[in-house]
This record gives sequence, C-alpha cells and structure tokens, in this order.
Amino acid sequence: MGIKSKLAKIYAGYIVKKNKLWINNPHKAQQETFRYLISNAEHTAFGKDHHFNQIMNYDDFKNKVPIRSYEDIKHYIDRIINGEYNVLWKGRPMYFAKTSGTTSGTKYIPINKASMPYHVMAAKHALLHYIYETGKADFVDGKMIFLQGDPVLDEVGGIKTGRLSGIVAHFVPKYLQKNRMPSWKANTIKDWETKVNAIVDETVQEDMRLISGIPSWIQTYFEKLIQKTGKPVGDIFPNFNLFVYGGLNFEPYRQKFKQLIGREIDSIELYPASEGFFAYQDKPDRDDLLLLTNHGMFYEFVPADEIFNENPTRLSLKDVQTGINYALILSTNAGLWAYNIGDTVMFTSTKPYRLKVTGRIKHFISAFGEHVIAKEVETAIQQAMAQTGASISEFTVAPQINPASGLPYHEWLIEFDQMPANMEKFAGIIDQSMQAQNVYYKDLIAGKILRTAVITTVKKGGFDDYMKSIGKLGGQNKLPRLSDNRKIADFLYDNHLINM
Repeated sequence: MGIKSKLAKIYAGYIVKKNKLWINNPHKAQQETFRYLISNAEHTAFGKDHHFNQIMNYDDFKNKVPIRSYEDIKHYIDRIINGEYNVLWKGRPMYFAKTSGTTSGTKYIPINKASMPYHVMAAKHALLHYIYETGKADFVDGKMIFLQGDPVLDEVGGIKTGRLSGIVAHFVPKYLQKNRMPSWKANTIKDWETKVNAIVDETVQEDMRLISGIPSWIQTYFEKLIQKTGKPVGDIFPNFNLFVYGGLNFEPYRQKFKQLIGREIDSIELYPASEGFFAYQDKPDRDDLLLLTNHGMFYEFVPADEIFNENPTRLSLKDVQTGINYALILSTNAGLWAYNIGDTVMFTSTKPYRLKVTGRIKHFISAFGEHVIAKEVETAIQQAMAQTGASISEFTVAPQINPASGLPYHEWLIEFDQMPANMEKFAGIIDQSMQAQNVYYKDLIAGKILRTAVITTVKKGGFDDYMKSIGKLGGQNKLPRLSDNRKIADFLYDNHLINM
C-alpha cells in the first residue's frame, strides 16, 4: 500500500464523518440552502422580476416562481450572452455547459464560481465514501482514466463554453494529475473513434486501476483494447478493480462488462448533469444513490404524470414518498430557478434520502396511454438476459402503431453480442416483466389493444451509425432507451441496419 492510499483512508474517514451532519439532517440542509439561494439572488434581474424580497418560505416561492424549461429562461441566458451582469445570479457565469437542446437548439447552462466546486467535490466524495465503506484505496496509487468530452473550450458572449466533462477536466485535483489519463493531446481529438484508438495506444501498457465514463463508450474502449491485444481487459490491467460511471443504467451492460474484463469488479454510480451533481452511490452494497442535500441546490419534485399539467403538484423534499415517479425540479447557486431538467427519479428511502434515476420526461412510450419509462424497459431486458444467457451492446424501444398486419406493438430494437438460443423465450420474459411492472401496459395487452413485445435484431454497429448520423457519436451522448416515435427505428430500417 502506497502513501497516497494510506492518506486517502484517513481522509475518507474524516469526510464521511463530516458528511453525516447533512445526511442525518436533510431538511435542515435544504432549508438553509433555500434561504442562501433566495438571499443571494434577491438583487438579480430574475430576483427582482419575481419579487424575491417578498419570499419568506417555500409556499411564497411556489406562488412567485413557476416551473420553467430552458425555453422559458432562454431570454435571461441571452441577456448574459449579451454582456449583462447580475441576471440569474450575482456577476456572470464562469462557464456555460453546452448541451443538446430541443426547440431552442443548443442549451447553455450557467456554471459559476459558487456552483463549480460542488461538481468536483461530489465526485471526490463518492470515491471517499467507497474507500471508507470498503477499505480499498489502492486505486489512488495507480493510473486512472476518465473518458470524457473535449477539454478545449469555445467562447460564447465572452464566457468559456463546452461539454460539462470537458469543463470538469480543468479542475482535476493536483494530487491526481500525474495519475490521470488520457493525455491532453489524446483528449482533444475531435473525432470520437480516432480519439478512442489514441487512448487505447496511450493506456494499453499502463497500470490502469480506475476507469470512468458512460458505460456504452467504456464498452467501446474495452473492445478496442481486446482487439489490439487479444486479451481480456482484466489481464491487460491486472490491478483494475473500480469502474465509475453515470449517465446510463449499468445493469444492461454488467454481464457484458464481466465478459470483457474477465472477472467481476466494483462499481460506483454517479448522478451528475450540467445543472448540478445530484447524487452518488455511497454504499457499495446498495444500488440506489444518496441525494446531496447541502450542495447548493434546492430540490422540488412533481409527480411525473402531472408534469405537463397547468398547475402540477409541487413538493419539497420532506413531502416525497418512496415508490413514486417524480420529475426533478431544481433551484441552484448557478442561477436556475424551479428548473425542470427533464429527469425522473424514484425514492427508495427517506432516511436517508436515496433514489434511482428512472428516465427522462421526453423519453417514454405512451402511444396508447401505457406510460412506459426507461427504468421499466431496462429492468425487463436485464431479466431477459439473466434468464437466457444473452448479452447486448445497445437497445431502444419504439411503438409500432400501424403494423402491416395484426395489433400494434412495442418494437424492441436490439444489437446483440450473444443471441439468445430461443428468441421467443427472450421476448416472452421481456413482455412478462413489462406487464408485472406497468399495469397500464398489462391492461392494454389483456384488452387486445396491443400485442406482446416484438424483438428486432440490429446489425453490429447499427446504433453507432445512427448516433454518427446526428453528430452525437461518443462523449456524453447517449442513445435514448425509448421514445414515443419511430425516428431511430426508421433510420435503422431505411439504412438496411436491421437483420431481416
């Protein structure tokens, strides 16, 4: 054990003890955050427009500040870009995190001097909680890789702008700089496939111990390592024992990763976004995430099936219940106010507050009122793989409303690594799981409105071709697990990427 790992264990104990103050007092932490946010933004343009000087409590806030999407705050962002100060928060942002927009095109999410430290601190504390819980700290003595976006930043309105992971790359602590990979040169390569090949070349001879990134893109990295060496990743990196991820549910990938690595490894799930770092897995023996209640964000929750109502129910943390799908609403020290980030979450515990990410508001299927969400399809495919020995690279689900014959259905478009021996059995397990999880879906099947799930196999690399076609191959980009339309399905069919 090296000096770094010894010191890390001591530091982990200190941080976990300190964090228990807010973990055990979440409502106090949220109330203090609420007061801090309102008082600090009272004299901003947004604060004046919404009479922050009259807000004494959460009810006042709900009455004066409606839930907003990016399109609703875009005119404030435009004022910042045009050089104005004190618009959403004091001063001007340090950065804009650039994300894919909807009707407004590219979104520019502010990150400022007050909010940036929390992004870095949350990731660091996730690792320290892991060290504290497991006693494993050897990874700090070896090399670590963070597969991320381009750290070279543009400027918009005089403000440095880029993907969140590229921005965060500028804040890696000094004590990790010598351990961190890839190099700046490799990390700034624009073309994703060329970048991954360069990273393989740089890392294949290194003592990699911690690897971090979105599961789908780490899988690509692993596959290229194996192509280069002919060895499983666990043999290439014998000391690799920790995978840190976020952005996608890891469960559909877990069996594939075990195959690629050649053994089981520990993992830590994070829940970061451009708008803030919300939660992390603090207990390795649990699969839910600890909500960060003192990290500069005030949380609200709206029952997901009400989010598009004119006056939806708005709940603060103290009023949430377990087992209910909520849309996550944020007010932050970066200047977002009652902001709908588009994610849905479900609480698994309220002492302390732990949750699972269940999907995206815009990523769902409800062509017939079934309200199918990402968590349900991910659970279903995980069960089908476990019971049949199949493994997959990627999948998405789309409704087929007007089939050539028969009843409408949900079409599961799957790129398999290992096909199931019996596809009918695989489809049956998926459908049984969906019916068990979603009563609306079950009723539609029973009422013969829908037929059971249909599996369509996608050619190897088909989903990469789709992501490339929309300019979103690699980086932080993720294939939607499901959608209420057939855009992805139509591309796959039109480009002959379906196994007929």
